Amino acid sequence: QSLEDHHIHLQLIFQTIRENQLFLNKSKCHFALPKVEYLGHFITQEGVSSDPIKIQAVNSWQLPQSLKQLRGFLGLVGYYRRFVKDFGKLAKPLTDLLRKDNFVWTEEATHAFNTLKHALVTAPVLALPDFSKQFVVETDASGKGIGAVLMQDQHLIAYISKSLGPKQQAMSVYERELLAIIYAVQKWGSYLSHALFIIKTDQKSIKYMLDQKLNTPFQQVWVAKLL
Repeated sequence: QSLEDHHIHLQLIFQTIRENQLFLNKSKCHFALPKVEYLGHFITQEGVSSDPIKIQAVNSWQLPQSLKQLRGFLGLVGYYRRFVKDFGKLAKPLTDLLRKDNFVWTEEATHAFNTLKHALVTAPVLALPDFSKQFVVETDASGKGIGAVLMQDQHLIAYISKSLGPKQQAMSVYERELLAIIYAVQKWGSYLSHALFIIKTDQKSIKYMLDQKLNTPFQQVWVAKLL
């Protein structure tokens, strides 16, 4: 974005503020800054990155010795989950511990803990969305989780993911792939609802789902959500 674009955006914002009879505190306003810190993120012309201080806190976090410490860690890393591919699947060994009566740390939990720390420390800069361009959603499903990537012009905007429960894990590959698409479209509705977008999936049969017979109530409900 250029400085001229910034001025145009400010005019639009000020006009909206006046129309709604709102007020700004001049001493708290800052304009034309190359970098802005906002809610634990840094926003620049290149995109959005996580706060280095918060990431340093993640990197220095010791292995949790209690549920309280584990919840604290998951709360911190979970805030930046949009920067981490397959966050839900990576975090599952840790989130499973929250559901147990006794806190018993395992080697699997240690691996998940270290993997999440590394993912946050090496997290990419996310591109800012451009609503004049087409969005692309790439989805994927495995036996344990589903995930998706939101992109524009090969630039990463966000990741989402979630682990699957026993019933969802028992679904067919087709159904899990369809579930991933619906999950992504609903989560990113504010980005995708304004125009046509592209969905990429490695389940080729989904390409023809509108021409297929929907055999289960799940499929009927899910496809209806996309229409």
